[in-house]
Amino acid sequence: MDVRPVAGGEHSLELRIHVEVSDDARVLGTKQVAKLHDQPRVRLQECSLGLGERALGKQGVGCNAQRGEYGEYHLRPAPKAEYTSRPARRMSSKAKETSVYVHFPWCTRKCPYCDFATEPIRSEALPHDGYADALLRELDARSEDLPGRELSSVFFGGGTPSLWDPNALKRTLAGIRNAFEEVAENVEVTVECNPSSLDREHASLLREAGANRLSIGVQSLLDRHLQFLGRLHDRERALATLEGATAEMPRVSADLMFGMPGQTCSELGDDIARIAEMGVRHVSAYALTIEEKTMFGSLHRAGKLRVAPEERYAELFEHAERCFTDLAWAHYEVSNYAAEGERSRHNLHYWRGGAYCGLGAAAVGCLDRAPGRAERWRNEANPQRYMRRQTLDCEVEDLGPEEIIGEAWMLGLRTAEGIDLSATERRAGRSPRLGRERQIELAIEHGNLVENGQWLRVPVERWLKLDGIVRDLF
Repeated sequence: MDVRPVAGGEHSLELRIHVEVSDDARVLGTKQVAKLHDQPRVRLQECSLGLGERALGKQGVGCNAQRGEYGEYHLRPAPKAEYTSRPARRMSSKAKETSVYVHFPWCTRKCPYCDFATEPIRSEALPHDGYADALLRELDARSEDLPGRELSSVFFGGGTPSLWDPNALKRTLAGIRNAFEEVAENVEVTVECNPSSLDREHASLLREAGANRLSIGVQSLLDRHLQFLGRLHDRERALATLEGATAEMPRVSADLMFGMPGQTCSELGDDIARIAEMGVRHVSAYALTIEEKTMFGSLHRAGKLRVAPEERYAELFEHAERCFTDLAWAHYEVSNYAAEGERSRHNLHYWRGGAYCGLGAAAVGCLDRAPGRAERWRNEANPQRYMRRQTLDCEVEDLGPEEIIGEAWMLGLRTAEGIDLSATERRAGRSPRLGRERQIELAIEHGNLVENGQWLRVPVERWLKLDGIVRDLF
């Protein structure tokens, strides 16, 4: 899975930064950058930074105001003619790199640990063309925000986008490329897939549709763990999917989950080694997190779900680090590992605070307007209402310097490169050091931060304490 801005949960109209987390909070999972409570002028609370590639997900900083302002843009009918993709061009010095996230809100069956904005649907009931039409109508309505921007990456997430007709995806992708004045020569186009809905032929069709990277939800190569997680595939299907995907697609990422009851370091290490042998060059490895509004959450509250102890998560995290080091892969973000040249450009764009345009039901987008000002929107979450709407009635939240800086600290320090203080100052209109000079000084003295010119980073060996380190900066 890759980073996706999907809205949900509780929201705050005005986000200020006040982090309340415990020192021993896990940083290993896929969830909870911050839960924004629906109270006026309340600061960030319950901030846990462990969220893998879904870094601006449903629980992320990318939440929107529940009581936001509503846009009045009218949606025109989607063009019925086939699009011709605009060719890639070299980026001008003034164009702003911008990513696009497209949310596909359906899946075959919702996993018991998942609390993202998805709903199960029968394959024959999927509105393939109808959803593409709705996406293109939204894109047309947002086109006035795109001049002067360069398309750097596109990510189709969900849900399970591999259920979508590749022709509908192709039409949507062509419309996205045409909406931008400039398209990066190396534009990265990722499609999230599940082994249960991807084979070699389908991977080939996705490549023909314009994708050049697949993110595959393997989660485990042991059948007992897959059954526990409620996955629809088994080991044999997962390996066959990886074989077909790597044969057809130039870049393939796989998800692994750890922290299942009874999982050993040896089992996790075997999964990592086997996936690398299959030709996969990027892995997101994140801890199983029990979320309240899930089947696992209900079972856990009833005392019917066994979970791994905290120290076990740390052991598995450290073992994964050793395994990927042996492969000479870079641990470039808390939950992400990559071979040389295989880092996710889309994810790095999010973690560096880049602009992104969210399309689709429940999608979130955030575009910079001026130094110290950005605008974030949240789309209608219900897919049927999203497709029927005739106006761009999304919720909107204005972000000021403090919000921009707070998110930069929380997301930037998840990466091995850290936070770029100069770039953050240009985006926020003031220095991210302001008001926390002493906290930064103490963190450096204690070895929790390392300074390198205009960069500050948390050493990899301190990532297990990342939540507490970030908390102390606020």
